[in-house]
Amino acid sequence: MPHADCNGQRLYYEVHGEGEPLLCIHGLSASTLGWLPQVPAWSQRHKTVVFDNRDVGQSSRATGDYEIADMRDDALALAEALGLDTFHLLGLSMGGAIAQELVLAAPERVRTLTLCVTFGGGGAWGRTQGRLWSQRVAGMSREDRIDELMLLCFTEAFYENADQVAFVRQALLAGPEQEPDAFVRQLLATTWHEARDRLAALDLPVHVIGAEHDVLVPVWKSQELARLIPGARLTVLEGAAHGANLELAERFNASVLEFLAAGAPA
Repeated sequence: MPHADCNGQRLYYEVHGEGEPLLCIHGLSASTLGWLPQVPAWSQRHKTVVFDNRDVGQSSRATGDYEIADMRDDALALAEALGLDTFHLLGLSMGGAIAQELVLAAPERVRTLTLCVTFGGGGAWGRTQGRLWSQRVAGMSREDRIDELMLLCFTEAFYENADQVAFVRQALLAGPEQEPDAFVRQLLATTWHEARDRLAALDLPVHVIGAEHDVLVPVWKSQELARLIPGARLTVLEGAAHGANLELAERFNASVLEFLAAGAPA
């Protein structure tokens, strides 16, 4: 299986398709499995690169605390290892925080930026959320952690289909385990993300995708993010929750691809 040594970590990655590169950075506790509904569609038009962040999936585990900037450096090192001089960049949730730091640090590398169900900063509000969640995780079983994540990511309508819920839950349980301390390290790094005072410097095509019924990253955080980035396009997926890329994959995929086709530099 392909791994690359990146910034002191060993990252698992996959490359699918041909065309202009699209580097995808996933969110809290999510591995490459979380892109399964996206890869077949996106790889028809783009060289689609997905990977496991540090502390999740088949990538290495960290030995101490870190910041979003460290995960940014992981992603940049992977791009270097794969010879991606420039690329389209997409980040989802925590991955959106990493993507913001990446484009701010290396704007010349990024052709377009897509920020999905994410935020420019959480401040004291976000840090309080993270502190309380990290305390809960310490006393939860793996099954309970997955059940809570699913509850935060999917809509009421999703839960009306018992077979669908059981399938997704089993798939998550069958995947690589993320240990509670690894989850907490990712979570706390995310809660300290703050880029709102720097986003006005961005000068590239940007698409912000929010979800109307997102209870994990409320839609007003997406709206705030779009306001802070000059010329950013905002799409709010009606009836969607945080896990829109899984629950409403067709709509989510089409929104991403339409922007990439329209927003790519000539």
